[in-house]
Formats: sequence, structure tokens, C-alpha cells
Amino acid sequence: MARERKPRPAPGTPKPRRSTRVLFASTILTFEAFVMFFAGIAMAGTHRDQPSALWILGGAFFIAALCIYTCTLLKKPLGYSIGWLIQIAMILFGFVEPMMFLIGVLFGVTWWYGVTKGRAVDIENKERDKAQAEWEKAQGLNTQTSGPASTES
Repeated sequence: MARERKPRPAPGTPKPRRSTRVLFASTILTFEAFVMFFAGIAMAGTHRDQPSALWILGGAFFIAALCIYTCTLLKKPLGYSIGWLIQIAMILFGFVEPMMFLIGVLFGVTWWYGVTKGRAVDIENKERDKAQAEWEKAQGLNTQTSGPASTES
């Protein structure tokens, strides 16, 4: 059975603005995935003589995969909750490799800053778009068509 497609918007319809909060959060999570992947390899290598090496490697790879998966959930509040749990997990990896305490805390601060500032930018953009639409309405401008194709000579 074929999936139904969403109807396409009319030509000239402006695209909705993408969320800056989602952009910031997904960028941070992607960087964390790379860090956890390579840190997992390094931590497993330093503990290779111990039976816990595979658990360390598996845990780090799981966190890396969870970071990438969480990027798909960032349009919902659940994505941000999982993101906070990832920050805690990265800090807890400091018990395996002490340098991960520092890396985890730095990523936690970066996550907090990206989420809060991203939300502030989104709110500001929404207010700016609303003011722009009101101004265009007051000026009698057509907001559906813009660009050189809509001007007549």
C-alpha cells in the first residue's frame, strides 16, 4: 500500500523558518556522537586487558548511536529530555576515563547554552516575522509573491 504524500504548497509560498533550537541541539549531539565513538575506542583500548573493555566499547557506541537518533526527536520535548540524559551519561563515563568528566561537563554546558539560546532566537524570529507580516499588511504588499518575477514592467 502506497503512502499518501503531503500536498505541495502553492508556488511562491514562503517556506516556514527552521528552528534554530533544533539546529543548535542537533549539531551538538552530532559532535557528541563523534566524541563518544572515538572516546569509546580509546577507553576500550586502555582497558583491553580487562573483561569490561567490551562493555565500555558497547556503552560508548550505544551513546553515540543514541545521540544520532535523538537528532530525529528534537521537534518534540522527548528529544530534549533524552539529550539531557545523554549529557549525564557522558559525565558518568568519567568513572572509566577521568578526562570524560571534563568533556562531559563542557558538552553539558554547551547543550544548555545551545538549547536556551536557540529557544530565545526562535522566539525573536517569530516576533520579527509577525511584525514583518503586520508591516507588509499595513503597506498593502502581497506577501505570497516576492522576487523579480512578481514585478511588472
